[in-house]
Amino acid sequence: MFQIGSNYFIEWDLSKKMKIIVNRVLLLFIIGGLLLSVLLSKQRVFLFASLPDWQKRVVMPQHSIQLTYFLMFGLIGSATIFVPLLFAEDISYTKSFVIYGIVFSIINAILEEVLWRGIMLSHLKSSLSTFYAVFITSIGFGLLHISVGIPVVISLLFSFGGFFYAFVVLKTKSIYPAVVFHFIINLGMVFNGWIF
Repeated sequence: MFQIGSNYFIEWDLSKKMKIIVNRVLLLFIIGGLLLSVLLSKQRVFLFASLPDWQKRVVMPQHSIQLTYFLMFGLIGSATIFVPLLFAEDISYTKSFVIYGIVFSIINAILEEVLWRGIMLSHLKSSLSTFYAVFITSIGFGLLHISVGIPVVISLLFSFGGFFYAFVVLKTKSIYPAVVFHFIINLGMVFNGWIF
């Protein structure tokens, strides 16, 4: 349904920005299908829908770090997407462009994280090793970006973002920090002119 809907709306007389937003909203078909499949098979999915435990320490291979510091480093790392804007010479943002950037980033971050980390990672982790669950969902996450016109090689590079978000979700046991980081990165990509 996702692909049929995407192909159907391409024929409509919509702006490129609106077609991208519609494409992202159509992720609801994939999410709905996966949830229906999980419910019909009577399997349980964790979804990582709880808030992070702020008192928790995140355990790394050689040390541990307070969750707030871990998330602060993730926030700073995600915000580096805005660095190219410091060197841009002719930046002009219209109100509609800023609204598009915010709407796209919210929809995309929430739906992609629910799909790939909430449902898929949680479900695959229950039947595969964590490594394979992260690997499969990260590659799938990257390749899904082909549907918004991003070339295959670049889409595969987006898989590294999938690894990062999976790492954040698994370490915090919550999808919310990954949604925030994803939102920031999407907003930076729109404002840099990489997604339009």
